Amino acid sequence: MQPVDPVALTADLVRCPSVTPEDAGALDVLHRLLSEAGFECAWADRGGIRNLFARFGPNGHPRTFGFNGHTDVVPVGNPGDWSRPPFGAEIHDGTMFGRGTTDMKSGVAAFAAAAVDLVSSKPPEGAIILAITGDEEGDATDGTLALLDYMAVQNEAMTVCLVGEPTCPEHMGEMMKIGRRGSMTAWFTITGVQGHSAYPHRAKNPLPPLMRLMDQLASHTLDTGTDHFDPSTLAVVTVDTGNPATNVIPAEARGTVNIRFNDTHSGDSLTTWLGAQADAIASSYGVKIDMRVTISGESFLTPPGPLSDLVARAVEAETGVAPVLSTSGGTSDARFVKDHCPVVEFGLVGQSMHKVDEHVRVEHVHQLKSIYSRILQDYFA
Repeated sequence: MQPVDPVALTADLVRCPSVTPEDAGALDVLHRLLSEAGFECAWADRGGIRNLFARFGPNGHPRTFGFNGHTDVVPVGNPGDWSRPPFGAEIHDGTMFGRGTTDMKSGVAAFAAAAVDLVSSKPPEGAIILAITGDEEGDATDGTLALLDYMAVQNEAMTVCLVGEPTCPEHMGEMMKIGRRGSMTAWFTITGVQGHSAYPHRAKNPLPPLMRLMDQLASHTLDTGTDHFDPSTLAVVTVDTGNPATNVIPAEARGTVNIRFNDTHSGDSLTTWLGAQADAIASSYGVKIDMRVTISGESFLTPPGPLSDLVARAVEAETGVAPVLSTSGGTSDARFVKDHCPVVEFGLVGQSMHKVDEHVRVEHVHQLKSIYSRILQDYFA
């Protein structure tokens, strides 16, 4: 079998307009390639989301290298703002343009190409699993979680896993992720009593307690960071009353905060703290405060060790750059994989992801395949 061109495979995937939750044939492209190379493929669809599971080698082997990625992409926005067709995968001056070129169809293509080349030339003493979802950019409830549930039922397991998200801020090789901060959002609704603004004593204005609560939360220092994490952050992201009148005190006001937290905290501990702050304000002002919380993911860390060393050696060998071990950035599906096996992330430069004219350097896609190939070869050596 001829070596798989990761750039051509990336182009095939980008031409599938798989705006989450639509698949648009992207996973079929991978299914055909992997099946022809001898991978056992299965669908782990759930909730209208397509998810592809593929394994080469024996089920249950103690040396099973896993890869996790996604083929769904964010919307393009106004297509007229793009200088190239957002699903055209056009290459100009060594750069491919299109939604998903960076996040993360090229990462999926590079690993799939590396895996197919390896099993076609010298089948490994062990197994390779690819768990590819169509639900990472959306709610992520029926994507990688569905794949992991499918694996549990089928007694499938990865020994270690690499997530191919873009991890490098500016230059290839400069950063890999060994953990991620947790993420949660809290919505507060404060209920008072509506009244005439000329007679504030006859009303119960929900805005002063809301402002006090938002200020207290935003001014609080959650922590000063840990050995592998920066300090946790809390951001006030919206304050709303829906009040178009200037002579009416509204009956209700709402505020929302988003917290990105390190391993000093858990979602539950922060929920308890938020609730205590809200209760104190409600008591002080004599208003009712309702709180709703969604925890998108807990913080996690894969301690530096064999897996991060394996990836770092391959990255430095192919790029000449020793990657920094980082936990920065937002969330990824690694937050789900970490409950299954040790997981790290390494991928492309992410400067253009989610932007108009998202693009990737062709040479970087080839380089990423080389890095992934070396990781696999060294793992099974």
